[in-house]
Amino acid sequence: MIKVILRKGRDESLRRFHPWVFSGAIAEVQGNPLEGDLVSVHASDGTVLAYGHYQIGSIAVRILSFDDSAVRPDFWENSLARALQVRVACGLHNGSDTNCYRLVHGEGDNLPGLIIDYYDGVCVMQAHSVGMFRAKKNISDALQKVYGSSLKAVYDKSSGTAPFKAGLELIDGYMYRREDFNDDEQVVLENGHKFMVNWTEGQKTGFFLDQRENRALVGSVAKDRNVLNLFCYTGGFSIYALAAGAKHVDSVDSSKKAMMMVDRNVSINGFDESLHTSLCCDAIDYLKEVPEGKYDLMIVDPPAFAKHRGALKNALRAYQRLNAAAISKVAHGGFVFTYSCSQVVDKEAFALAVFSAAAQVGRSVRILDRLNQPCDHSVNIYHPEGEYLKGLLLYVE
Repeated sequence: MIKVILRKGRDESLRRFHPWVFSGAIAEVQGNPLEGDLVSVHASDGTVLAYGHYQIGSIAVRILSFDDSAVRPDFWENSLARALQVRVACGLHNGSDTNCYRLVHGEGDNLPGLIIDYYDGVCVMQAHSVGMFRAKKNISDALQKVYGSSLKAVYDKSSGTAPFKAGLELIDGYMYRREDFNDDEQVVLENGHKFMVNWTEGQKTGFFLDQRENRALVGSVAKDRNVLNLFCYTGGFSIYALAAGAKHVDSVDSSKKAMMMVDRNVSINGFDESLHTSLCCDAIDYLKEVPEGKYDLMIVDPPAFAKHRGALKNALRAYQRLNAAAISKVAHGGFVFTYSCSQVVDKEAFALAVFSAAAQVGRSVRILDRLNQPCDHSVNIYHPEGEYLKGLLLYVE
């Protein structure tokens, strides 16, 4: 096995179980690894510290194990079984009212570079590293062992996430498909609500599972309110609000496909269509034209404004402008649920952007709750960078 030798004194983070080795910490690579190869990582005195996937870039090794389990043939099956055990402990697997969840959340499940979402027997996989992309056959085989006959399909959707490298066939497709299952979409349950998920054409893996608990919170305060769901995607927050007895819900997104799925979700849940309006337009432009006081509950859940640190300042300004508009327009005594899914924007920076927005508008604003990602999007305590979703529930007088 190829060895990666660290510089003297540069092994502290690994000894604290951080799952990344940065290129600047490496003194020597013994051999000529291909990107995605499994390598051993050693301290300067030769002590073996960990095993992981080698890659070209600032992060040179993504750690899979701090013992030799990564080199064993049962590594993938054991790793996925442990991930499933966490979801069982959270009450998400085999639940009567929820049958979709995130099975693997990268570093949070000690599998850096891998995302797997589970939709009632269908596992949708996204590799974010060459190592995970090269291991996808082993991962698919392990999923079949872990789930057994209940597994309907394994779909690889890595074309938009795996690094583009010569020789990698970045083509989405099924790694496994049970003979009696031929669909590319199906209805799943989340807290008893029905959602149509299309993993081949939808964004990400087909649905945003990370807002499950926050959607339930919206439902707890939506009764008799006029609701605006901005950047709604397939209408998750809208369905919860309608189920809770909202007076009316307007769902806004610029994607025609997403809005068609919103309408389908409203229909399959049996709601009166007169209580909901789908608006296919730019969410920010729509908010600018909203009359003050029209809505007394707003959900502001934009896509990531910053995907790297170089975009951080512009992203914070964008969050400030967006939240200033929402706070200025919401009715007196109204709620604003506001979120950021940008990993490089930490909780403090996001809260400061929202504070600046409130100060700019000059209204009285209370923070009622600080919101985050659910248990199936777990954060490795040694990798705090994995805490990407943050939100605030605001009460605006």
